[in-house]
Amino acid sequence: MKAQQQSPQSQSKPANPPQPLGGAIIDAEGREIPITEQMIQQACRELDKAWQAPRQAS
Repeated sequence: MKAQQQSPQSQSKPANPPQPLGGAIIDAEGREIPITEQMIQQACRELDKAWQAPRQAS
């Protein structure tokens, strides 16, 4: 009997779990919180909302 081999593509992956990207923040209690892609995307959305065009110099 042959053992079945699975290709990497056929293995199921969890639906977008938060993945640390190598950095962390320290909260008020001194705990290290890994920075995830979701955290970065949220920060970018907030920056996009707050962005204003520079004023023209007179």
